[in-house]
Formats: sequence, C-alpha cells, structure tokens
Amino acid sequence: MASIEELRTTRTAKLEALRKFGMDSYPAKVPRTFALSDARSNFAEYEKSTRLVSLVGRVMAIRGQGAILFLVLNDGKSTFQAVVKKDTLDVKFFELLTQAVDIGDIISVTGTLFTTQRGEQSILVVSWTMATKALLPLPEKWHGLADPDEKIRKRYLDFIMDPELREIFNKKSKFWQVTRRFLEDEGFQEVETPTLELTTGGAEATPFRTHLNDYDIDVYLRISIGELWQKRLMAAGFSKTFEIGRAYRNEGTSPEHAQEFTNMEFYWSYADYKDGMELVTRMYRKIATDVFGTTKFETRGHKFDLADEWKLVDYSEEIKNQTGIDIHKATDEELRKKLIELKVTYDGANRERFIDTLWKYCRKNISGPAFLVNHPTLVAPLAKNVSGNTDIVQMFQPIIAGSEIGRGYSELNDPIDQRMRFERQRKLLEKGDTEAMMPDWEFVEMLDHGMPPTCGFGFGERLFAVLVGKPLRDVQMFPFVRPKKL
Repeated sequence: MASIEELRTTRTAKLEALRKFGMDSYPAKVPRTFALSDARSNFAEYEKSTRLVSLVGRVMAIRGQGAILFLVLNDGKSTFQAVVKKDTLDVKFFELLTQAVDIGDIISVTGTLFTTQRGEQSILVVSWTMATKALLPLPEKWHGLADPDEKIRKRYLDFIMDPELREIFNKKSKFWQVTRRFLEDEGFQEVETPTLELTTGGAEATPFRTHLNDYDIDVYLRISIGELWQKRLMAAGFSKTFEIGRAYRNEGTSPEHAQEFTNMEFYWSYADYKDGMELVTRMYRKIATDVFGTTKFETRGHKFDLADEWKLVDYSEEIKNQTGIDIHKATDEELRKKLIELKVTYDGANRERFIDTLWKYCRKNISGPAFLVNHPTLVAPLAKNVSGNTDIVQMFQPIIAGSEIGRGYSELNDPIDQRMRFERQRKLLEKGDTEAMMPDWEFVEMLDHGMPPTCGFGFGERLFAVLVGKPLRDVQMFPFVRPKKL
C-alpha cells in the first residue's frame, strides 16, 4: 500500500497535468445550475426538455472502464450519478478525466439529465472542469478513521464519509431554532450578556482565567449564560429575557461534560419555579415533537415519553430511598463513609460535595420524565427557600434518562440572605473548593435596589445529546481534542 507521501506525490503530478492542459484546479467559480438535491426535484422537467445543466460535487466513487465511466458526486446534502462516455465528450477531456480525476476531487459536470436502463437518475456529461483538486485521499469507506482523536481532528472527513453524522447536526440546528422560536412566541426577548467576567456567577464550576491587557487585570470566561446579568435586566424592568450562547468550564471530560458548550438561560419576572416547570414541560415536548417527530425515546438504557405526566422527585427522599442516608441529619463523616461504601469517587471534602455526589449516584436510576425538587439550600446558593423552611429551596431540575437536563428556580432576591450565602461560598473557595461560586458583591448591591420575584432556568447541549443517545462530545461539531504529538 502506498504511503500518504507517495499518494500526495502522485496527485501533485496530476495537478501539474491539469495545469499543462490549461485547466485551473482551484478556480474561484465553476458552472453550477443548482444543488444535487434540486437536480432530483427538477429531474422530470429537465429530462424532458433536454436542457443542459451543470452539477457540482465531490467524487465519491469511480467505476467502469474503457469508453464509459460512472462517477458518484456528493455535495454534502445529496448524491447524483454522472455518466461519462467517450463518444459524447471531447476525447481530450475524456482522457484527462481518466488520468487526472481522483476520488475526493470536487468537479463540475455539464450535460443532460436522463434515466439509465437500471432506473438511476443521472447526468450525461458533455463537458467538465475541476473545481478543487484533492491532494490527499479520503479515508477508506469501510474502515475510516479508527483513532477517536483523529476523527475529531479531521472532523471534516468524518462528515464527508458519514451522512448520519451530518444529519445529527441538521437536527441540532433545528433543536436551537425550535427553542428560540418557542421562547419568542412566549414573549421572551433575546439578549446578549458578557462572556468575560470579573467574577463568575450562576453556577458552581472551575472557570478559565485569562488576562485583559488593556486594563491589566485577570478576568474569567463565563460559566453560565449571563445569569447574574439577566437578573440585572429583571431589576431594570425587562420582564422576559433569554440568551443562547457558549459557556466555559475548566473541568474534566465525560459523556455529559465538555469544557466548552452551548446553553440557553431564560429569566421571567413575576413567575416562580412552579410556573417554570409548566413552561419547561411544554418547551421540551415542543422540541421533541418538532425536531424528532416523537415524544417517546429509548436511550442510555432508559425508556421515557415526554408526553407523560412529569412526576416530582424529592431530593432528600430519593437519596434516602436509594442509599438509606438522611442528608439533613447525617454527619459529614457518615456521608463520606457512604460514598466509600458505594464505591463512588468524589471531589472535594466538604458537606456540599458529599451531598451532591450522593445525588449524582442516585439520579442514574431515574428514567423520567421527572422534576427533581426540594434541593438542600447548601447546593443552591442563588435559589429562594421554600416558605417556612430554610433547609430546602424552590428549585427544579428535569431528569431524563438518568441525567439532569436543566436547572431552574425561584431566584433569590433577598439581598441579606444572598450576602450570607455568598459568604459561605467565599469560605469554601478559601478552603480550596475550586467549584464554589465566586461572590459578586455588585450583584448583591443590585438586589439592594430591588429585583422582582423571578423564575430562571437553563439547559444546554446535554438535552440534545441524551435525546439522540450520544455522548456530549459526539454532538459538538469541533470538540476540543488533545494536540497531536509530532
């Protein structure tokens, strides 16, 4: 088998042959009447009229020999067969095609549409020109790129060879279109908030740090989609806002986690977490119906129907039912021992991390659809307490296929309470908990001026990944990958 270097040398020689013939191998524009899918849609009309049309696509296969060749063209959305006959194409162009065109090249062919004896819609080529000469070959059809990291580095090849992968991203595009349209129809206004922050707020995660040269200060890439900024808009009199954007978290990679991802967050004044659950139920059903054509899914070993009634799962009761631990009464040591007993790996050594890790162990057994409610105050520093109970908060999380697929709550708007909770988070940071929330004292000052009762909620690419049954990285076009060693 020839090496990559040998193949490139051979194709470079063909490039030179094209140049000597007078054919530009990288022109700015080539003849193209319409896309390949449109050729199929308009086939009957053009076959009957015998008008000349020009089609462009990447050559995915070449078969035949002698006086007739069959080429399969692909433009990313459809395929089409080109038939090249020696008696209908100038002999010099026929010979040039046989000698200089390889699988992977992008070519423009001009001719008439016709149906072969086997019933294949085709174009009978009367002229052709090179659109892009490929100097490296495509992966083998059946073996492809075996190295997972190499598949990501050369994602463009993966898209060329795998139509199903392209279809996933067609669906993902529609996923966000439906989300945006749903919220706009509900009266929400799309906004943009900073991605560079002095303090990261809205989530508990380790941030990325960078330096702002103009001000000579360190800043952070945001870990949420403008939670504390959108709440400022609530105080300013905006009633319903949302943002779809990128968030960044300097943490580990897993089937549900990546360092960079897309999320949506909305904020709704004069609404509480119960209103949020009703809206989210309708939104998830709308997304499922419009994007996937169904509300029923079977994924990751779970079956669920989003059209079913969404049950409420009590945070502490579920942990107690599955592990026997009462998180409100257990000591830190008892929590730690239970994690060891369950053989669960945990990060950090404080009560908040112990409780959160216990819940994550339990959630994998819930198929849903369900809403997790009554979270401990300790794990939700921005949520309003349940009336009359300072131990739990008005928070909700959709649970589907054993995963948390969103988070929302009645937003805490008591500045005194918020200041105390930020102080607790500050102490966790000082003790080395890198995922604790950074206090934002200017945000507290905003609360001093008064923010109306508000419901906030966010979800992201994880929902899409769960619905298609793929790891998060597989539904990102270009996920981060470790640099290749030279």
